Amino acid sequence: MLRLGQFGAGSLTLSRLLEAESCAAARQERGAGRAKSCILLYLWGGPPQQDTWDMKPEAPEGIRSEFKPIATATPGIEICDQMPLFARQTGKIAVVRSLSHASNDHIPSVFHTLTGRIDPTLAGAPRQRRRSDFPMMGSVVSHFSPSGNLPATVTIPRPVGHDGVTYAGTYAGFLGPQYDPLELKPPGEVNAPPPHSLELPDEVTEQRLAGRFSLLEQLERGERALEKDASKGGAGLSVFREQAMRMLTSPQAKHALDVEKESDQMRDRYGRNQYGESFLVARRLVEAGVRLVTVVWFYIEPNGNVMNVWDNHGRANFSGYRMLKENYCLPPLDLAFSALLEDLSQRGLLDETIVASYGEFGRTPKINKTAGRDHWGAAQSAILAGGGIRGGQIYGSTDAIAAYPRDRAVSPQDMTATIYKALGLDCDQEIHDRQGRPYRICEGQPIAELFG
Repeated sequence: MLRLGQFGAGSLTLSRLLEAESCAAARQERGAGRAKSCILLYLWGGPPQQDTWDMKPEAPEGIRSEFKPIATATPGIEICDQMPLFARQTGKIAVVRSLSHASNDHIPSVFHTLTGRIDPTLAGAPRQRRRSDFPMMGSVVSHFSPSGNLPATVTIPRPVGHDGVTYAGTYAGFLGPQYDPLELKPPGEVNAPPPHSLELPDEVTEQRLAGRFSLLEQLERGERALEKDASKGGAGLSVFREQAMRMLTSPQAKHALDVEKESDQMRDRYGRNQYGESFLVARRLVEAGVRLVTVVWFYIEPNGNVMNVWDNHGRANFSGYRMLKENYCLPPLDLAFSALLEDLSQRGLLDETIVASYGEFGRTPKINKTAGRDHWGAAQSAILAGGGIRGGQIYGSTDAIAAYPRDRAVSPQDMTATIYKALGLDCDQEIHDRQGRPYRICEGQPIAELFG
């Protein structure tokens, strides 16, 4: 279905994925948000703000980028010379240059930026994600979304993880597996199946699946007779099995995931690589009704190892700047990101789709000995577009070396709140953990000035 990898979802286990979503329509509270969907382009590893969106050409040597700033379609906005295609799209975007938090560690920073929450237990060695974790944004959105033929949230091509660990902050946590994002594959170096699978085994055709479903229905007639009547607040388990069946056999689902349906010209425009195809599938998914698609950017080497390409420390005989210029960093980002904005706009989808792009942190002002930059949580730049965001603007600024916010600092929880606002979710809305304890969905404040 998708050349990127198997789109997972084994048949009847999907009923559990769908069961709790049935009451979401009753809970759904749409605010003033204009967006129906969100595409989160997560640049895992942390791209350097000084070499992309917040260049400091007057900074001293050793801090100043090797790249040069170029003018864009928007007077007053300059970006690096490695992004000439994206430079034409700046009338559609807002650059937030003052995203900031206190951690320089990948693990807690990933959690913070994907959930809007701080978990002090995450410092140190990676640990597996747990059902006690606070849920990621996509799962919160799923909790407040009606169910349909496609899940409310999808992660492509893989969640963040390596060395046998899938990071905390990448699934529904205490909300439960019914709100997990649908995932194509586990991270590289993680020997585990996707948590939910949409792919039928080779020996099971749609006809055979329909026969199994019919048999299951017959066996469970007695059980269903004992279930609550839907008018009394219960919707028997059969409802969820039927919905799972629709997802498995839905032409809509198959069509959304099949990039072969796109023209050669469109596929070339996005880029015939993992990143371009992920961005293209993200557009197809939101077009089909998925509410939040997370695209995680990293590279799986031929030997199966994870290469965290935006973590551009550099190494012996391979500088950090060389990493940025390789075909897994800035060139495919320029191609795919510009294509996505252009495509969404031409299809009339940009106004109802908020696009957000950032990583877990930025990079150090000082260039290191291998011509790269190191972890730096105190400042990074984020890109927002669509969903009511006013394009052609810069929000916030950093000091002369892009080390710290100079004004209008934005926390990860503020960024989360801004995405929720665009989607019509109020931060005061509550979710509950497995013990029934209530939590506000976000403790941040949306950046109101970005809208309009």
